[in-house]
Amino acid sequence: MAVSFRNIIVFSFLSVLLFVNVIAVRESFEESLQLKSLKNSTMVDRLTEEVEFKHDHAVGDPETAASMVDMTIKNSTERRNLGFFSCETGNPIDDCWRCDRSWMRNRRRLADCTIGFGRNAVGGRDGRYYVVTDPNDDDPVNPRPGTLRHAVIQDRPLWIVFKRDMVITLKQELIMNSFKTIDARGANVHIANGACITIQFVTNIIIHGLHIHDCKRTGNAMVRSSPTHYGWRTMADGDGISIFGSSHIWIDHNSLSNCADGLIDAIMGSTAITISNNYFTHHNEVMLLGHSDSYARDRVMQVTIAYNHFGEGLIQRMPRCRHGYFHVVNNDYTHWEMYAIGGSANPTINSQGNRYLAPVNPFAKEVTKRVVTGDKIWRHWNWRSEGDLMLNGAYFTPSGRGAAANYARASSLAAKSSSFVGPITSGAGALNCRKGIRC
Repeated sequence: MAVSFRNIIVFSFLSVLLFVNVIAVRESFEESLQLKSLKNSTMVDRLTEEVEFKHDHAVGDPETAASMVDMTIKNSTERRNLGFFSCETGNPIDDCWRCDRSWMRNRRRLADCTIGFGRNAVGGRDGRYYVVTDPNDDDPVNPRPGTLRHAVIQDRPLWIVFKRDMVITLKQELIMNSFKTIDARGANVHIANGACITIQFVTNIIIHGLHIHDCKRTGNAMVRSSPTHYGWRTMADGDGISIFGSSHIWIDHNSLSNCADGLIDAIMGSTAITISNNYFTHHNEVMLLGHSDSYARDRVMQVTIAYNHFGEGLIQRMPRCRHGYFHVVNNDYTHWEMYAIGGSANPTINSQGNRYLAPVNPFAKEVTKRVVTGDKIWRHWNWRSEGDLMLNGAYFTPSGRGAAANYARASSLAAKSSSFVGPITSGAGALNCRKGIRC
């Protein structure tokens, strides 16, 4: 009887243990299905978003744009909770790629992380890699293979990377051909002390991870722009990056300073541009968007300026706008001496979620400046500040109509609260990325 009773106890214990294991397995299986469902819904949402964003113009309804971006942020949060790629920076561009330890093997995925008006810029995503091994620029007409100039003039899509750290001093403008990405991640690459980058009458350009500084005026020389063409170039202004009559351009995570003219200028009907995550320092006229008050073709211009840090030693033009539509969103303005955002010729400026820290000078507290224009004219221009954080007496002078419909063509993504600007822009500028380590 004792043996039989002991057997009953053992059998009962084993039955309870088996039941617990079955429940655990079932819960694990259900959790796995739930994770898979979440992951698949995220992919569907991303595919849907990509389909909806494949057009050349801003959405007609800014509320629709906001809901689309909110969905992207929500999906990013779901991936973060499930342990997928996210650094929890709150910066949707960086959260798209920076936590991937295999970023070097997956470089071209960067092209899928573009947002704003330049969101369709694919650069050289669909082409081969080109490795720059030679920092020299001995002959702008017949560049040697392995040089940056030889890479950017090719007629086919290319994703251009660098074998090692280098300083490239260009003899003449670096004239880019269409469908190119310059990706300096993994190397410390400076374009300095000579000519700099010209993006003229081309499309689909991505420039990422460069240090661009001390650019000089050059010209009155022959320069090659493609394998089959070279021609005479007059004097260049000495911009860090000059965008001329071009579209679908993304300038991301570069450090720019101290050039002869502007750090980034976009003129002559250029449009579909995103300027993001850059660090600007030590310069007077930082950014010009629009050729002249009389050049009406710049009315098509749409530029997103997002997640940048406008830092020490800056004076004015962050940016200075003409004619077009400009979305200035979640940037950190920590220095200016004259003004931050200026314009003429009736541009539409939509400032959202930025942090403006005014200088000590009591006469330079105003963020905005209407350039050589009477108030009877500019009071009708659509300039608004929405959710911006004004510090140390900074103030933004709005004008025009405040209704959201007036800013539909100047709305390209949903702004986050200005309280998040610090962490969102903390990684602005060229990053120190190394193989096998998160950037």
